[in-house]
Amino acid sequence: MRALQYRRSITRYLLLKFLGPRIRRLYTSSVSPLALRDVGEPVLPTAQWVRIAPRLAGICGSDLGTICAKNSPYLAPVTSLPFVMGHELVGRVTEIGREVTDIRVGDRVVLHPALGCKARGITPMCEACRVDRDALCRNVRRGDVSAGIQTGFCRDTGGAFGESLVAHQSQVYSVPEGISDTAAVLCEPFACALHGALQVTLAKDDTALVIGCGSIGLLTIAALRASGCQARIVVVAKYDHQKEHALAMGADEVLESGGGVARRYAVWAKSLDAEVCDPELGKPLVLGGASAVFDCVAASATLDDGLRFTKSGGTFVLVGMPGLPSGVDWTPLWYQETTLKAAYAYGPENLGGVTRDTFDIALEQLHTWGPKLEPLVGTPFELADYREALRCALTTGRSRSVKTVFIVNDRG
Repeated sequence: MRALQYRRSITRYLLLKFLGPRIRRLYTSSVSPLALRDVGEPVLPTAQWVRIAPRLAGICGSDLGTICAKNSPYLAPVTSLPFVMGHELVGRVTEIGREVTDIRVGDRVVLHPALGCKARGITPMCEACRVDRDALCRNVRRGDVSAGIQTGFCRDTGGAFGESLVAHQSQVYSVPEGISDTAAVLCEPFACALHGALQVTLAKDDTALVIGCGSIGLLTIAALRASGCQARIVVVAKYDHQKEHALAMGADEVLESGGGVARRYAVWAKSLDAEVCDPELGKPLVLGGASAVFDCVAASATLDDGLRFTKSGGTFVLVGMPGLPSGVDWTPLWYQETTLKAAYAYGPENLGGVTRDTFDIALEQLHTWGPKLEPLVGTPFELADYREALRCALTTGRSRSVKTVFIVNDRG
């Protein structure tokens, strides 16, 4: 089968790490660790697994960070090479193992990509998996498949950027009628955004600040509104098309991300009822700010700004996947007694006093939010045009793309 396979080498990693930011064309050149190859179809590891033919597959920020050597090497020990990338998908089931229940060939499905104890056939399950937090599984190097925290980073499962992948039945969710493929391909990142949004309970007179209006930032705005949040939502966006989408998702005000520190802080402070106090050295101290800040970029500058603009006793939620941020002053975390929360993947969520699975909530909300989210998805690229797709995803200001997707198998 044809697939976009990732093969790491130290030489290529170092070239991309140190030269890529200055010579951006390297990310889509022959130096890239990603290439379209003919590879063997993954086999069903056990009789509880199914085969899926992806139709649409989204490019995630973590995919781009991996390809461009921008991610931290922290997670390298919990991957297995070479792997076919891609974990955001909607597709059709084409084969089922003999012990699979409640799934049929032809079902249209999305994928919960975490490879926890259930998927790996491990009993007894680890503490996290026993309470359905399989995204936090400690056994991601053991069991029926090779190392990998998720599908798309595991040698044995295949990934969404290939014509076929395999998944444990516990990872598979049927897509209800009435939800388009274009909306369904956003289910996984929307679930991530819901997991982040539900880290904080906000009152009507609170203010939330969302920093970054890429796909996760925009989906976080939608997730806040979908979960019933009536607080004022202020967002920071870089490009005009992101501002338009942010308002459509339910943001109340959009702030600029650029400019010098003095100008940016003055604008933010006016919106967030904050006072900027200039020190003798370094960036300003900020008094007041937002009740909750959702950082959906996780760059050094956004982390530093977001911590300063979280008011005393507020909550700072790290939703974006960090690379290797440096130069962040963590003093506001201590001085303002800020609650720091990290939102990775998904898990059981308390919504309205009822605990439910994030993916179930996401699919339910897509009935209402699907048409609103569809404009975030760009025109699909063929796998053969992956270099152009990556350029599109890496230059969102010029391409006006929010979610770049592949069309892998043409049949719906």
